[in-house]
Amino acid sequence: MTGRAPSNELLTVFQSVRVWLPRTENWIYQLLRFLPHEIDPHVVCESTVNLEDFRLKQIHCFQRAASDRHCWSALQRKILFRTHLNFMSGVIRKHRARLLHSHFGNHAWADLKVAKEARLPHLATFYGFDVNYLPRRDPIWKQRYRELFDRCQGVLCEGPHMGRCLMELGCPESKIRILHLGVATNEIRFQARQFAPGEPLRILLAASFQEKKGIPTGIDALGSLQARNIPFEATLIGEANSEPRSQKERGRILQAIANNGLGNKIRLMGFQTHRVLMEEAYRHHVFVSPSVTAEDGDTEGGLPVTLIEMAATGMPVVTTNHCDIPELVLPGVTGLQAPERNVDQLAEHLEWLYQNPVQWQSIADAARKRVEAEFDANKQGIRLGQVYRELIQGH
Repeated sequence: MTGRAPSNELLTVFQSVRVWLPRTENWIYQLLRFLPHEIDPHVVCESTVNLEDFRLKQIHCFQRAASDRHCWSALQRKILFRTHLNFMSGVIRKHRARLLHSHFGNHAWADLKVAKEARLPHLATFYGFDVNYLPRRDPIWKQRYRELFDRCQGVLCEGPHMGRCLMELGCPESKIRILHLGVATNEIRFQARQFAPGEPLRILLAASFQEKKGIPTGIDALGSLQARNIPFEATLIGEANSEPRSQKERGRILQAIANNGLGNKIRLMGFQTHRVLMEEAYRHHVFVSPSVTAEDGDTEGGLPVTLIEMAATGMPVVTTNHCDIPELVLPGVTGLQAPERNVDQLAEHLEWLYQNPVQWQSIADAARKRVEAEFDANKQGIRLGQVYRELIQGH
């Protein structure tokens, strides 16, 4: 469909993802949950998980539809990709979609045919591994991305660092729009941390076991803190997935704990629900997020959503200058920042926090204000709605 859409018209926008929705991608749910009322989001996907946590009114699942029709045969599994695209095209026509929003660059490239056949404006959002890891692992993605950038109407990314990476891959600057990922600040209680002299500094790390999360560097920093005779207790929330590189990182993490003699200082909690993560946040004084560029080129792309949430709770954060983390953490103002893999600097920041608890309040206040201004899910939903309207009107 083409033509200008009145600002009060209900606009159906299809959100294309492979799976709706892994818990590690909950930021997509937050984006859609806070869209303006005139935007009607429909999800189209191949399969679903965690529906009890990420339920939306309109979810069109290819596997479920195929199963309902009793046609989920071995032959169809072989031609899954083509039949999924046919399914997408059908539901898009049925619901009179006005725009297709594909999440992750590789998925957006796969959706190009559907967008063309439906004559829809096409928006692609990049999140991290699709920007740096995929093109380095397989150069064919550089060619595919150039095709995507030529044919789509807009490209979303989390911050200026990711924007520059996309331009290096061939995306015209005119098509790039910055949209920070949002968190539901109205649902996150602000509680400035209190620290009594003599008690151990309670430190939280929480991330999936991927090299880009920098967890071994964070553990080495805790080892350095122990060598400085700073009393602390640490908790690590997270675990490896089935990928070999994630399992390899798990081995590195456990080895770092052993090498630093921290077996009795770090509590390993494994994967936890978001509710448990937030409960643990309020039991800790400091959050450490030591992100790095992985050897295989993988990066955060933007910045970890967990870092945004922890800053919003009122907990001082210690992190690195990785990717778009500086969009949130202004050194010495909204948090403390070190160069990537700089163990000594991370340890020095933690020691400074231990010695200067009177400074925590100003850092926490500034961080909360920064989150509310630039990373609030409601504001980001409104901004995303504006992007949708601009692309529809310009198509």
